[in-house]
Amino acid sequence: MNSKALRLGTRRSRLAMAQSGQVADAVREVTGRPVELVEITTYGDTSREHLAQIGGTGVFVTALRDALLRGEVDFAVHSLKDLPTAQPEGLVLAAVPLREDPRDVIVARDALKFTDLPRGARIGTGSPRRTAQLNAYARAHGLDIRAVPIRGNVDTRIRYVQDGELDAVVLAAAGLSRIGRIDEVTDFLSVDTVLPAPGQGALAIECAADNVDLIASLGELDDPTTRAAVTAERSLLAALEAGCSAPVGALADLLADGQIVKEMRLRGIVGTTDGSRTVQLSTTGPVPETYDQAMALGRELAAEMLAQGAAGLMGERAL
Repeated sequence: MNSKALRLGTRRSRLAMAQSGQVADAVREVTGRPVELVEITTYGDTSREHLAQIGGTGVFVTALRDALLRGEVDFAVHSLKDLPTAQPEGLVLAAVPLREDPRDVIVARDALKFTDLPRGARIGTGSPRRTAQLNAYARAHGLDIRAVPIRGNVDTRIRYVQDGELDAVVLAAAGLSRIGRIDEVTDFLSVDTVLPAPGQGALAIECAADNVDLIASLGELDDPTTRAAVTAERSLLAALEAGCSAPVGALADLLADGQIVKEMRLRGIVGTTDGSRTVQLSTTGPVPETYDQAMALGRELAAEMLAQGAAGLMGERAL
């Protein structure tokens, strides 16, 4: 048995290190080999600009992928929602582990729920998708809130609330869970209120396409249902020609009749960031058994959304 340590490329943030540490433990178990974390700084980690300004697409993954292609690391762990939809030549998505809770959450002062926030409440988020949907919900339900653009890691964002600079921040449930701070959530946002980013809550394990043995080992961590769901969501994103920071939400889930799973439902939303206009649609189909079937589900919904004018609502398009 090969006892050489596998090198796992990861971003340096607390969340990235936690995610990578969990994957490292799983890889040690399936391979019997030691795994060492190799910390890599990405452009998204060093830039202080808002994601919408720097493009969003790939800013957290390009340096990791470059390290993979240069052979400096053996595999890398990404938050799947950060991955560009086009797979680069020479790399393969070896595994998509079981997804955690994909919902967005609120961390608010005084343990407030979203709908209990006071008039004029300032809610911090760095996501045009969240901004668009929060503003759309506020318009529809007569809430007086202001979405404020912020950057920074989870600790920094929550500190804005603790220090009284903001009334609340919006974060991903999965991220807070992975770093042990889920108890600080004051409200879980229903996906009927805010659809998550395509792939939110899921991790992506990527390695060189020619490393057949490692691909096989990492494949043991793959969850087929999660992969099918995120493939459909990312297919929608790609067909809309939208980047990771575009105001697009998507979620695929299974519809069951009792204990029998019948179909996969894919929901998508595109909106202007002021919340004044949205296109929100859904489609259902047989549970995908192949990559192509999952892709087709996403393209089908994207075509319907584009026919309803979705393209004109996206402030940023992929180049």
